[in-house]
Amino acid sequence: MLAACADKPEAPPLPLREATVDFHGTHQAGVATPAQASLNLIGFNLKDGADEKAVMRLMRLWTEDARRLASGQNPLGSLEPEMTAWPANLTFTCGFGEGLFRAAGLEKPEWLHDIPAMTRDRLDPKWGQTDLVLQICCDDPVMGAWAMRHMTRAGVDYVETAWVQQGFVNAHGATPEGETPRNLFGQVDGTVNPYTEEEFDEQVWIPSGPFAGGTSLVVRRIAMNLDEWELLDRRSREESVGRTLDTGAPLTGGDEFSEPDFEARDEYGLPVIDRNSHMARAREVGTKILRRPYNYNLPPEPGSGELSNAGLVFMSYQRDPDESFTPMLKHLDEVDRLNEWITHIGSAVYYIVPGVGESDYWGQSLLEA
Repeated sequence: MLAACADKPEAPPLPLREATVDFHGTHQAGVATPAQASLNLIGFNLKDGADEKAVMRLMRLWTEDARRLASGQNPLGSLEPEMTAWPANLTFTCGFGEGLFRAAGLEKPEWLHDIPAMTRDRLDPKWGQTDLVLQICCDDPVMGAWAMRHMTRAGVDYVETAWVQQGFVNAHGATPEGETPRNLFGQVDGTVNPYTEEEFDEQVWIPSGPFAGGTSLVVRRIAMNLDEWELLDRRSREESVGRTLDTGAPLTGGDEFSEPDFEARDEYGLPVIDRNSHMARAREVGTKILRRPYNYNLPPEPGSGELSNAGLVFMSYQRDPDESFTPMLKHLDEVDRLNEWITHIGSAVYYIVPGVGESDYWGQSLLEA
């Protein structure tokens, strides 16, 4: 009896239950935000006949629902308030494709067009361009999935879902805060990224003009041949990238963020870092992007003989992809030792609209201009 009356141990803390990311601001959340554990990236196409007024109605509706969900509140009209109780750093990021600008009769950014075809591309139309995109990221997969369902249902009168790309990185608390995530090749992925506000202002955010406060998003779906990759010994894997697998440091030494020495030679007079390694080729161009990749891992295609169907939902944010992303991609397409094990199978480009105030909606400055 006494044992039964003993004080029960305190319940462990639930750090994600009330964890939120501010929905309001000059820029949308989900870009500079540290990558959450799960991604639901949804490509939508406008329904036939949708015009500027329809887009405005959709944006008002979506923005208000996203505003409530991101703060842990139940959206108006929702019958599932229990599902909004743990926001877990939920963010929404909305982008406009070229088709939306055309349907709404708006002038688009000059760079908003398909990424030029690359010789190694094997693009599948099912992962292609759409009129809109919603990036929904969260540290809880149930919250993220429910938020995706709600937003899709809310927009059903205006848009149709073209594709959904889901991904994941390390769970909250599994790795030290701020540590660079790893892809399924075991490599750190996203070392050379902007980190300070000044770097984001220089590399990511559009500074002026009608698109100020926004940015561009390039989505590349990249299949990774894990079966062939895993035949390599550890040294060969590191040489293809130019970094060590354990710490992500350049092969010339230091830590993950040390500058590589491309002039260093080994005892035989050969470059320590292969000039055709992924890191060396990416750095030669000199352009800067924000990498925000997520892993995907799906069942193998029937009859493929492969053990997995894995890869990256590679998302790149930058001011102007024509000046930064595309030159880098062309350079890597020409020569990159990593190309033997990766294939680009999807591509899309979007204008990420600016952030909003407490009474604004996504894209308002464009749609009401």
